[in-house]
Amino acid sequence: MSYSDLVILEEHHRRFTETLGALRKDASARLVFLVDKNGQQIASDGDLGDLDPTSLASLTAGNVAATDGLAKLIGEEEFSILFHEGEHDNLHINVVGGRAILVVLFDERSSLGLVRLRVKKAVSELIAVLEDVAAHTKAQKTATLSASPFTEITDDDIEALFK
Repeated sequence: MSYSDLVILEEHHRRFTETLGALRKDASARLVFLVDKNGQQIASDGDLGDLDPTSLASLTAGNVAATDGLAKLIGEEEFSILFHEGEHDNLHINVVGGRAILVVLFDERSSLGLVRLRVKKAVSELIAVLEDVAAHTKAQKTATLSASPFTEITDDDIEALFK
């Protein structure tokens, strides 16, 4: 099941947002962002300022995809952690459970060590929510399929209709 097939309920979104809020505060970060691997924003916490969230989400997903290509080229499964250091701001990017991407934007008020420490705890919490989302979506799809009047129609039945 791809991530884009998942259905995120309000409860799941609240849990994502709470985890991101705690991470932002604990890591003294400016912004924390959760994105799916297709580049769609899932949740965020912090001040976007003049950042375009759509661009940030899609460029981050593209960055992770390009880095996955590099990893495979040298025989690695993936590089799950990426770090970009700028003059004023830094980006810490972490793949979460193979399904989502966590982005932490921080400046000189924090350090890479603190961010990495706090991200480790947040990732385990985010994985738990992603697993709940996947389980709920699977149960919902199963219930929908079993309730459908078309589940008992076979290919032979369809062929018989058109003869």
